[in-house]
Amino acid sequence: MMRLSRYSGNPNLGVYASVSESYAFIASDLGDDYVAEVEQTLGVRGIKTSVAGSFVVGSLMAMNSNGAIVSGLAEETEINRISEFLPVALLSDNMNAAGNNILVNDNGAIINPDMDDSSLREVEDALGVECVRASIAGIKTVGAICVATNKGVAVPPDTTDADIRLIQEVLKVEAVRTTLNHGCRTLSACVLANSKGAVVGDMTTPIEMGKLEDALVLY
Repeated sequence: MMRLSRYSGNPNLGVYASVSESYAFIASDLGDDYVAEVEQTLGVRGIKTSVAGSFVVGSLMAMNSNGAIVSGLAEETEINRISEFLPVALLSDNMNAAGNNILVNDNGAIINPDMDDSSLREVEDALGVECVRASIAGIKTVGAICVATNKGVAVPPDTTDADIRLIQEVLKVEAVRTTLNHGCRTLSACVLANSKGAVVGDMTTPIEMGKLEDALVLY
């Protein structure tokens, strides 16, 4: 299932939530109707929270079915809230916007190439997958520019063939190039997705919707 939506008038709805196969952690200032829309479209349980006192949950949190890793600035009450549903760890690296710097599904993870060895091990332990460092399309914030599920990955148009081969090797799924929100290449800002569906920023064109459907195998 695919559905067009926006966050409080903003089509960059992926900045404000992080999703997996079972859960959606959503900025706590969002209304219940929006949470219900995400739950219905993605087949998940929606949980309102903040991370590091901020509503940009999608930027500060990365997760898969095994666990979650959040900004090292997260507050104790937030950690306790998330850990009610799945194991959670703190990212101690200076680049601790976990959602922007980690691209992950249940098969593997790709992280910002500038993250240190300690951070790589933190990600592997928290998410229970093998982790490699790489840029994608020349961009180090791999979690910001790509969207990964257990069925596929959407990548920006200038992603190289070598990048796509790496994604396929690490995440074990195919990748398709596209933009969203009428030409935006920062894909994760534009969509919430898992293997069951996608909630997409409502500036996304029909052609972009079709490419996203192909990328995430949402038939």
